[in-house]
Amino acid sequence: MKITLICVGKIKESFYKAAVSEYAKRLGRYCRLEIIELQDEKTPDGAGEALEEQIREREGDRILKCIKEDACVITLEINGEKSDSIGFAHLINNLAVSGKSHIQFIIGGSLGLSPKVSKAAQKAISFSDMTFPHQLMRVILLEQIYRGYRIIKGEPYHK
Repeated sequence: MKITLICVGKIKESFYKAAVSEYAKRLGRYCRLEIIELQDEKTPDGAGEALEEQIREREGDRILKCIKEDACVITLEINGEKSDSIGFAHLINNLAVSGKSHIQFIIGGSLGLSPKVSKAAQKAISFSDMTFPHQLMRVILLEQIYRGYRIIKGEPYHK
């Protein structure tokens, strides 16, 4: 299975970089991991809704260029479907069993995703009703993918 994270923005803090690197290393025994970092747009303070929509559209265009036709595209959105770690593991496993060999997870920019990116996805998931910094969300997603593979393989993992 190949798993791609398409992320708007770069990891800046060294502790997030270290966490991403650690989970990427751990995932190496379960899947081929690719992380694509796309440039984020600067949002001026006090930007109006029209400007914010333009920013989402520009970031969305960059995301759409990275989507592969053969991949199952899953967006991370606050209004997406919620599940526990076991349900998330089942999602990954069910996609693999059904013949999908590539999953692309999309983490949008600070203003969220453009509607056309949401429409391009087969599924939208949410980890919480809370909003997380994008750098931290990348770590959380990688940890849950790793946890999911441990669950799928019946291997121990902290609850």
